[in-house]
Amino acid sequence: MKQQPDHLFIRACLNQPVERTPVWMMRQAGRYLPEYRAVRANYDFITMYKTPELAAEVTLQPVDIIGVDAAILFSDILVIPEAMGMKLIFSEGKGPQFPEPLRDERQVAGLRRIDAEADLSFVMDSIRLVRRELDGRVPLIGFSGAPWTLATYMVEGGGSKNFKMAKQWRFARPELLHQLLRQITAAVIDYCRAKIDAGAQAIQLFDSWAGILDEAGFREFALPYVQEIIQAIRRPGVPVIYFAKGGMTWLSQLQESGADVLGLDWTINPQTARRLAGDQVTLQGNLDPTALYAPPEKIRKMVREMLRQFGPQG
Repeated sequence: MKQQPDHLFIRACLNQPVERTPVWMMRQAGRYLPEYRAVRANYDFITMYKTPELAAEVTLQPVDIIGVDAAILFSDILVIPEAMGMKLIFSEGKGPQFPEPLRDERQVAGLRRIDAEADLSFVMDSIRLVRRELDGRVPLIGFSGAPWTLATYMVEGGGSKNFKMAKQWRFARPELLHQLLRQITAAVIDYCRAKIDAGAQAIQLFDSWAGILDEAGFREFALPYVQEIIQAIRRPGVPVIYFAKGGMTWLSQLQESGADVLGLDWTINPQTARRLAGDQVTLQGNLDPTALYAPPEKIRKMVREMLRQFGPQG
């Protein structure tokens, strides 16, 4: 499918001059929209992202209603572990869970090597449908979990307060952890390539749990696998975004990932981030989601200040 590099968002990602800062939101297809809640009332979360027509509908809602500068596919990062053979459930109030988390070498060795086009065909069909409906209005972002974050979910069985099992594997079973990370990396590469082939115009790698690692752990268990993925999936005109949540203290090292764009969380000032990251990479971010509890005028003030810190606007 033909790429459209003249999109404002794509040009910004590729570190090219833009007339204004493009805007999109993580989880922009979500519960803050009445239109999303109306769809969600009739279907469980898994059915929504596994049904291309439903996934496409909610992906397009923020484009049609708010006017964001990019669409991001409605899906979930845990489709990869599920395709590798792990049972995935979503419980109301508890989020995603793997009832049988990884505990030993036998389970890791038993994970399937995925064929993303076949095993995750519902994702690819959703991408094709969204691209057709967008008809070039804005670009479509595809995404994947990064290996460290996916491994953490697979070992913990879900989210965690202290990440005891993941840290135990890191310190007591590093060889097994690396084996798991290698298998996940191969799956992520195949998945992202298939997404681009289906029509995704940018890829974001979410490393939601990067921040539980120290600097040495990040360099050993996260960064090398992200570097391998980005090198393997790179295509002309298709930017790659890397968001290592909680990892802003090593921002100068995140550039080594090879990503075109580094996502910032709310813990770092954009001007500070620019000093650390230099001018060869695009920065993306970084409003604290809980800022939306503030009164509307205060939210507007915070957004204006964030944009000011990122640089001139048009």
